[in-house]
Amino acid sequence: MRRLMLLAVLALIAGLNTAQAADHKNPTAPILVELFTSEGCSSCPPADAWLQHLDASQPIPGAQLIVLSEHVDYWDRDGWKDPFSSSAFTDRQSAYARVLGINSPYTPQLIVDGKTELQLSESRQISQILQNAAKAPQVTVSIGVIKVEGNSPAILRAHIDADGTASTHSSDLYAAVALDHAESQVLHGENGGRHLTHTAVVLQLIKLGKVDRGKTFTTDLNAKLKPGADTQNLRLIVFAQEPDLGSVLGAALQQVTPSTK
Repeated sequence: MRRLMLLAVLALIAGLNTAQAADHKNPTAPILVELFTSEGCSSCPPADAWLQHLDASQPIPGAQLIVLSEHVDYWDRDGWKDPFSSSAFTDRQSAYARVLGINSPYTPQLIVDGKTELQLSESRQISQILQNAAKAPQVTVSIGVIKVEGNSPAILRAHIDADGTASTHSSDLYAAVALDHAESQVLHGENGGRHLTHTAVVLQLIKLGKVDRGKTFTTDLNAKLKPGADTQNLRLIVFAQEPDLGSVLGAALQQVTPSTK
């Protein structure tokens, strides 16, 4: 399974290499890829590795793939409590299942731009879905300078703008505070004895407000970080999504670096 998924991403990258656009280094179209995963699930590490490849390789010309790892908590009862799990992500995944007509949530599960389920076993489907998603955003999202202040607790601050003047739909604006990368030595459960790595692990998902169609929205994010949070290892993702987990209309990513503290 792991080999199959890694081959799928390699096939995707190889298939797109011949179509690389001149503006690949300056992507303008964000694509949000959400992975619902768990350290308690033996099928999840290959999907985690696939997401890391996708995040690092950025294979879609003229687009920016913005990834999120959302760790669900329903595997926590089976021998290993995932340190990154949250019932909030379980609820979000369950809501997606209802909206998209999926029989039941499962791991690993990938949702692209809030509207399409992606199957990692189908390399051609991966390429088609991601290329179709690479279109100009209806809501342009921008993140200002990020600052992390204090330490008890540390507070992440950023100015957020969302321009919905080109959108025919209203949307909800969310901020995801995520670990840039994470590692874990699993002691029990289906992955017992394995050293796992992850990327863009969501710690907090915060609803910032509403972007009305045809209008702009601006706000200041002040997110309290959990005690002991590694402030040198964070990224901030902001995205606009139609109400009730509809389509994602725009997104932006900014890593928190020492120069932004």
